[in-house]
Amino acid sequence: MLGVKSVVFPACAALCALALLYKLRDVRHHRRDPALIALIIAFSCKGISFTLSTPTVSATVDRALGVPNLGALGIHLLGGVCSSAAFLIAIVYWVYPREEAGRRALVRLVIAVLCAAAMLTLWGVAGSQTQGRSAHYLLQNAHRPLVAGYLLLYVSAFGSGMVEIMRLCRRYGRVAGRQWLRRGLFSTGIGAGACLIYCLNRAASLIAVQSGLEPLDWELLTPVANGIGIFFLVAGLTMPSWGPRLSDWRRLLGNFRSYQRLHPLWLALYGALPHIALSPEPPTRLARLSRFVPRDINYRLYRKVIEIQDGLLVLRPYMEPAAMAAAGRDAERAGLSGEDLRATVHATAIQAALRAKRDNVPAGAHPVVPEPSSAKEGDYAGEVAWLLRVARAYKSLPPTSPAASEPPTDRTADETPAPPENRSTR
Repeated sequence: MLGVKSVVFPACAALCALALLYKLRDVRHHRRDPALIALIIAFSCKGISFTLSTPTVSATVDRALGVPNLGALGIHLLGGVCSSAAFLIAIVYWVYPREEAGRRALVRLVIAVLCAAAMLTLWGVAGSQTQGRSAHYLLQNAHRPLVAGYLLLYVSAFGSGMVEIMRLCRRYGRVAGRQWLRRGLFSTGIGAGACLIYCLNRAASLIAVQSGLEPLDWELLTPVANGIGIFFLVAGLTMPSWGPRLSDWRRLLGNFRSYQRLHPLWLALYGALPHIALSPEPPTRLARLSRFVPRDINYRLYRKVIEIQDGLLVLRPYMEPAAMAAAGRDAERAGLSGEDLRATVHATAIQAALRAKRDNVPAGAHPVVPEPSSAKEGDYAGEVAWLLRVARAYKSLPPTSPAASEPPTDRTADETPAPPENRSTR
């Protein structure tokens, strides 16, 4: 069991240290934020507690200072009473108005101080009656009335804090306006629940000792519950800070993937209609690799969508309704339906229109076909999703000619089709 604690507890201490360093970055800009100060205190206390919980560390502290079980006192005061009060105060300032949060935080702080003073007194009196050090202070001394009272105060302070945290997270997590705050409260509630299991396990040791059972037989629950608890507490209490940044990175990654997936369709349109591009396609293959650089990807995706839509606007007079109807029948026979069918039909129409333009079929020889779209007016995300469907369908079509998908190389100004008078500005 000591071997498991020697691995789990240092890892938990390192996790608290990382959380502490992460929150310290915010001190410069939020020095007067009570929730931030409370979190810094909580992570500091919890980190020291987990460090002392490592068997070799607590034994070294006791031996160096010459005070038996001093490490155990530090574990319980810092990791139980102080950290639970600080965690709770931080959440209180998150969910209540500042004035009400201040009153509630003061009450919790007073309770924590009184409980800590009582625990210190009981520990001191109990220590004066024995000179030996206990590797498992609570479990090996639970039969002694003073230590039993100390244990009850410890689990009461620690456990009640976790219960209150669970209540607040459950209540306000449902109505939290910010997505990552809601997720953070939910995760914090899970962590508090794991810590509560540890508190119940410690309280049960009193009954176990009186019943002649050995609490050390299920002591594995201690590192497991504490490890799970601190993981979710750290994740939940820091999530409102790093969560939005994660969403931004995920959005950038999604836009980068959309940009690359739209490129084949854009390239086909650009090959026939080079004037749609704000910036011409680079002439060399090496320069064209710059499209894989994610710089300004949001703007570049927006430009690509506009340029594709401009190209489709120019091609509309070349789209033949009869060819689209035939493509629709072929797609239905292939088992397509819904948006996939419409995207395939539209991709086929684009391919035919590019071929007609390349073969110099007069524009307007056929009725103008309205452009199908699943996006509502002003729905940029819906427009991108629709073009991605069309691009995927277009890529799966058999090629008609290499010339239709290659960018122009030697095109004179007279050969370049004039842009439409009303360009899309979406």
